[in-house]
Amino acid sequence: MRTASILFILALIISACSEEKVKPSIDTSIKGTELPSQESWNSTVFFTDSGKTKAVLKAGHLRVYENTKETLLDSNITVDFYNDEDSISTILTAKRGKVNDATNDLYAFDSVVVVSDSGTTLKTDELMWRNKDKKIVSDKFVTILSPKEKIQGFGFESDQSLKNYVIYSITYVTRRDSL
Repeated sequence: MRTASILFILALIISACSEEKVKPSIDTSIKGTELPSQESWNSTVFFTDSGKTKAVLKAGHLRVYENTKETLLDSNITVDFYNDEDSISTILTAKRGKVNDATNDLYAFDSVVVVSDSGTTLKTDELMWRNKDKKIVSDKFVTILSPKEKIQGFGFESDQSLKNYVIYSITYVTRRDSL
């Protein structure tokens, strides 16, 4: 019995030392260019110009893709826009977003809400903040709630403080005192 046990152990050792190498499986469907160059969680990004804070972006998950020059934002994003007096003038929230890193334009998607310090609120499914002229634009359905009125329609453009806005195809207007 003892000899059988020793022979069995020797057989295991010899079979373990064979020259056959096990290769791990490699998923070739994923290209290296499709992977982010940077990735972070619970991130805060400051946008400044000449030492002044212009905006602060917070995202639960952030992925930077250098080859396409875009940053994808997930997990409830918030952007605080600052005015010339260094105070928050507008807060944008959305579930997802994207930043074009070449132009610094911000695209917000899914349950987008923009609230200004003047009490005006914008609700839509999708919008873009253009960096070059600091405008908020959308070609989707929007709802504007101001202290005086409620306006709904398609197509929208405004300054980032929501003080001067235009809805291109209005579908509904009512005064707030009649609500």
